Amino acid sequence: MLTPEQRLFYEENGFLLIKNLVSEADIERFRQEFERICRQEVKVPGLLVMRDVAIAKSEFVPDERAVSKLQDFQENPELFRYCALPQILKYVECFTGPNIMAMHTMLINKPPDAGKKTSRHPMHQDLHYFPFRPSDHIVCAWTAMEKVNRQNGCLVVLPGTHKGTLQEHDYPDWEGGVNKMYHGVQDYDPNHPRMYVEMEKGDTVFFHPLLIHGSGMNQTQGFRKAISCHYASSDCYYIDVRGTTQENIENEVQEIAGKKYGINEVAFKDTWAFRGRLVQGERTSL
Repeated sequence: MLTPEQRLFYEENGFLLIKNLVSEADIERFRQEFERICRQEVKVPGLLVMRDVAIAKSEFVPDERAVSKLQDFQENPELFRYCALPQILKYVECFTGPNIMAMHTMLINKPPDAGKKTSRHPMHQDLHYFPFRPSDHIVCAWTAMEKVNRQNGCLVVLPGTHKGTLQEHDYPDWEGGVNKMYHGVQDYDPNHPRMYVEMEKGDTVFFHPLLIHGSGMNQTQGFRKAISCHYASSDCYYIDVRGTTQENIENEVQEIAGKKYGINEVAFKDTWAFRGRLVQGERTSL
């Protein structure tokens, strides 16, 4: 699927933008399903519903205003349809090979900033969250569900940082607070050239899990929606993150899993194995 120019661009920069990959009709269906979930008309096993730290304290009204992110929608057939779209998997296979697992799913509903700048996402590397390797066989697909620009908080990337190593992450020291599990790279070069990835509805960016990226705050009155899935080759393998820089996220995920499912002892890798779903080929290792 990739032209030599596209392959070279990804190898050099760590991301690749493909225009107009997902249809308006599909995006509208995903939007309607998101609203049904927000109105609590449909219950999804294992779904994590997240709210912005600045607006979570307001009285909950069951509409889209309260919800800033849905995570782990693998048990919702309509949203999970995104992860198996043939036009996306054609590109994913270029990075993972033919055996493809959908490992992590999100629908992001970035709210208008409440004045505390909490709608920002700190600069981070996605591999910080993943206890599986090799990183070159993992890729994220991130699709804009509407026009995404600097005003409403588009992705900002540090091109080429995927060639480095996994950095230490923790919560940034932001006065307005920071959303749960929004860890950030503790030490990166603030002078590194950055690129703002502005997108139209249906555009999809594929990026490497070591690419340092984040997003600015939403300075508009509307919500900014995107849907994404992290894919990995099913030939990837799990690693033990104890004693590494990833131990802090392991502890946090285990704490959340304990509260959610009432289980005290759950291995970090098992929280991923439970959520992973085969979308193409064979489930060989993950």
